[in-house]
Amino acid sequence: MRIKYTISVIFIVALVIIEKENNIISQVSDKLTPKLTPLLLLSASLLSAAQHNVSTDISSHQHVNPHLENSTRSIQQSAAGGRKHILLLATTRTGSSFVGEFFNQQGSNMFYLFEPLWHVERMLTIETGGTNASVAGPAYRDVLRQLLLCDFSLLESFIEPPPQDHVTAALFRRESSQSLCEDPVCTPFVRKVFERYHCRVRRCGPLNLTLASQSCMQKQHRVIKSVRVRQLETLQPLAEDPRLDMTFIQLVRDPRAVLASRMVAFSSKYDIWKRWAVDGDLPVDEDEVRKLKGNCDNIRTSAEIGLKQPPWLRGRYMLVRYEDIARFPMRKAAEMYDFIGIPFTAKVEEWILKNTQASKEVSGVYSTQKNSSEQVEKWRFSIPFKLVQLVQKVCSPTMTLFGYKFAENKDMLTDKSVSLIEERTFL
Repeated sequence: MRIKYTISVIFIVALVIIEKENNIISQVSDKLTPKLTPLLLLSASLLSAAQHNVSTDISSHQHVNPHLENSTRSIQQSAAGGRKHILLLATTRTGSSFVGEFFNQQGSNMFYLFEPLWHVERMLTIETGGTNASVAGPAYRDVLRQLLLCDFSLLESFIEPPPQDHVTAALFRRESSQSLCEDPVCTPFVRKVFERYHCRVRRCGPLNLTLASQSCMQKQHRVIKSVRVRQLETLQPLAEDPRLDMTFIQLVRDPRAVLASRMVAFSSKYDIWKRWAVDGDLPVDEDEVRKLKGNCDNIRTSAEIGLKQPPWLRGRYMLVRYEDIARFPMRKAAEMYDFIGIPFTAKVEEWILKNTQASKEVSGVYSTQKNSSEQVEKWRFSIPFKLVQLVQKVCSPTMTLFGYKFAENKDMLTDKSVSLIEERTFL
């Protein structure tokens, strides 16, 4: 009964979306051919998710033969042609841009994309009034799948303004991907075209997504960084796709440090937290507190699934703490490469050495150049103890799982001789 009910609910949501889309299309001249818009794509994703939920509910009760599991993995590796497909999953202000560079800097055989789901989130927020995880998850999954297969057509449907002949000047943070700023993707510069996220290392014309797709297919490995996937389980179909040899790396950070960093980076959005820091009592039922708890719970739930190593994630999931990367960047980068099964190049080593000893002048809030060891402790001196107490109360299970110690008082919080990080080994 539960399965049938779930399908019915999702089917109704999909029909509502389709009806809304039909109302939009009906306002357009019959002479025009309506394109497959994000709302229709989302409805298809929701129905696909319903079908996947049925198979998951049924298969979750079946015993998995380990020999069959290993055979399936071997078939996937063979079908992928030796290619590795990596998703770096995180939340904002966890150091994901910095860690993403471990792969972006790898060299000529790595195709790296920086936050392509930004476009999907933006479109769904505008057209559906929000990004509910159960609705956005299937859309995120389908876009990620196509991008890992070097197909940009689905992403194009979410880019505004729409690309013309597969050419766009609006791709979010294009400059953060070396693959999109090198030959042959870097086309001749066009003077009268404004591109906000233009390549910095050289002058390029608007991004030709056909050339990007061709470049992607020529690369040996593919990596996507995203801070928008809330639930790891929504990505199970990617792990089971025979065309993909997936690795999921989940990057986490002390939620107290995340809050301190967000209060600086997203200052206007955290005015209420700043007010709480100055005022007396902290309300525990405010929307902002519920958001904090929801974020912590989502991160913990995904990590618990990954660490349990269900059949679809066995050998494919790795949990990494930002604090460990900040203290031991070379070692942790080498461990990630070893886990994925690709060579750790001298070019990456050189970048890590150069960018973990940066001066204060280049260490801005969005910089990938950091004095890594300093970043670990910095938050402890920039956030009031009363806010630390609130985070510890709301995010207690998450902190315990990841090995973050609780500060018992203000003196302990600011005592550099006392570490708030337990030494842990994760899969």
